Amino acid sequence: MDKENSDVSATPADLKISNISVQVVSVQKKLPGRRPPLPGRRTLQKPIGKSKAKKQCKKKVPFWNVQNKIILFTAFLFILAVIAWTLLWLYISKTESKDAFYFAGMFRITNIEFLPEYRQKQSREFLSVARTVQQVINLVYTTSAFSRFYEQCVVADVSSNNKGGLLVHFWIVFVMPRAKGHIFCEDCVAAVLKDSIQTSIINRTSVGSLLGLAVDMDSVVLNAGLRSDYSSTIGSDEGCSQDFYAEHLSLHYPLEISSTSGRLMCHFKLVAIMGYLIRLSIKSIQIEADNCVTDSLTIYDSLLPIRSSVLYRICEPTRTLMSFVSTNNLMLVTFKSPHIRRLSGIRAYFEVIPKQRCENTVFVKEITGFEGKISSPYYPSYYPPKCKCTWKFQTSLSTLGIALKFHNYSITKKNMKGCEHGWWEINEHMYCGSYMDHQTIFRVPSPLVHIQLQCSSRLSDKPLLVEYGSYNISQPCPVGSFRCSSGLCVPQAQRCDGENDCFDESDELFCVSPQPTCNTSSFRQHGPLICDGFRDCENGQDEQNCTQSIPCNNKTFKCGNDVCFRKQNAKCDGTVDCPDGSDEEGCTCSRSSSTLHRIVGGTDTLEGGWPWQVSLHFVGSAYCGASVISREWLLSAAHCFHGNRLSDPTPWTAHLGMYVQGNAKFVSPIIRAPLFCSKQRWSSSIKRSVFPPTGSSLLGCSAQA
Repeated sequence: MDKENSDVSATPADLKISNISVQVVSVQKKLPGRRPPLPGRRTLQKPIGKSKAKKQCKKKVPFWNVQNKIILFTAFLFILAVIAWTLLWLYISKTESKDAFYFAGMFRITNIEFLPEYRQKQSREFLSVARTVQQVINLVYTTSAFSRFYEQCVVADVSSNNKGGLLVHFWIVFVMPRAKGHIFCEDCVAAVLKDSIQTSIINRTSVGSLLGLAVDMDSVVLNAGLRSDYSSTIGSDEGCSQDFYAEHLSLHYPLEISSTSGRLMCHFKLVAIMGYLIRLSIKSIQIEADNCVTDSLTIYDSLLPIRSSVLYRICEPTRTLMSFVSTNNLMLVTFKSPHIRRLSGIRAYFEVIPKQRCENTVFVKEITGFEGKISSPYYPSYYPPKCKCTWKFQTSLSTLGIALKFHNYSITKKNMKGCEHGWWEINEHMYCGSYMDHQTIFRVPSPLVHIQLQCSSRLSDKPLLVEYGSYNISQPCPVGSFRCSSGLCVPQAQRCDGENDCFDESDELFCVSPQPTCNTSSFRQHGPLICDGFRDCENGQDEQNCTQSIPCNNKTFKCGNDVCFRKQNAKCDGTVDCPDGSDEEGCTCSRSSSTLHRIVGGTDTLEGGWPWQVSLHFVGSAYCGASVISREWLLSAAHCFHGNRLSDPTPWTAHLGMYVQGNAKFVSPIIRAPLFCSKQRWSSSIKRSVFPPTGSSLLGCSAQA
């Protein structure tokens, strides 16, 4: 022990170590395949148990086992879904970017004077104003609720106007998904612009500040527009677009274009010198009649196609001279015919005219009758909207009143619905005007009459011509005359004669229909029902022997040898009435030898047997029939109202309680145009207000048959 301690405590220098060999051998079993270590070599060997465990941990596991396959497949599906969603999002975003909404607008800047250079779109002056307006509108809408969808503002025109300052026409473009397009109501978009104009209550003026621009609040207009109009007016779409500037009063500037194939999409901008107006006269229009669905000629009271500034729209071909007057020194004419199948085009001209003052004071003479005329502004042109006329009439005697004869017009008491064709104030009483197909007379029982006409605020309207004169207040019609509901006076002998002498059939109301004496002993050959084209006697005796020659008129039948006699329906009635037999020629294919009536297979009816039947008259002539289906509705055929002219309610009247034409007990005007119903495709309905009608109103609703 001491020896060991002494060895351990010896210093390294004193310690001398010989070669040492360490060997670990398993006691239980000798390792196979192991060579014994060489003498003098140190060998270290780990325990057997730990070595086996290590070898088991390092055992190779297959990579494509079930668990790894599931993980890889899930990862693949996830990556595929991400790629698909990304592509779908890019596609949707790209598709949504094409859904643009266009709004055309204008307003007047009052603190900038107009310069001729503003007419040149590339001039420095125009670009400066356009850039300023664009910056202002950009700031207005980028700070509004529409900021996410606002795209740009494009200034199309800067023009002069008769109120001074600059009139700026511009487009506003929004881009958003089509599904969200319903949020773009015109009033909402316009309200953002109008609310941004700061006006002063103290100054009591409509001019306010729009981010530094002095803008007239009353001049702000903003309407939804079409992409085609946007492309045409800013010059990015090919088409016929021209700008005209007229400054000579005595010149006619031609405006003509035509094409036989392809399409026409034309915009003509007309500008006159300040203080004057533009009159457009249209000689002829070649266009497809389709109710303005595709083909149309539209006249605007602006330089952009703003719907609220439409003066008039023509949708049918015409060769009648028509002229229209602007309310300012500018006008836009658009002509659209996208699918030309035959000749399409217009022949027109425009001119510069001065403003007219529509007011006059008239002293009427003591003699009764019509002695002079007054008319609507710029007669015979269509008068522009928002015009105003004032007339003062005075007679020398208190027993005389003022009579006004309207050539194609009538005025009635104003109702709650308003006036579509101008309103009249006559001695502080309000009246509405409407167009008729006949003359009417309106009498004012006062020697001093003050009349004011306020034109319609929507569109230009047909010219008015009115004759004026005095009349005896105590006796409006001469002795021996009948006073019609239309105001006309007709001889008393013309009452209940079967003729519509009053134009509104008031002379044929409440008449007792004469009955012919059908026995042979007292039969009168020249009674009012004899040879009138209708069989009143059971044996048809009243329609026989009608060959007595009389002067030709619209109530007679004319033979081939120009001989006329009283029998309207003589053609192919089975009886030879004309001396030359021309009334029965070419009838073998249209009737049998036993046909005695005009309606094949029909039977005569009694008066009152069909109380729901109505005769619809167009411009005074029977045109279509209708049936009463309720107190407010009539049912008629759709084709009766097809076309722009037929859909106009003015020429239509409904005749009720009538056994033969001209004997209607009630006549009702139509005051609203037919409404085409796309889903109900086999009938048309017409609405009226009161039955029996006493000047009732009718609403037509028709569909393609």
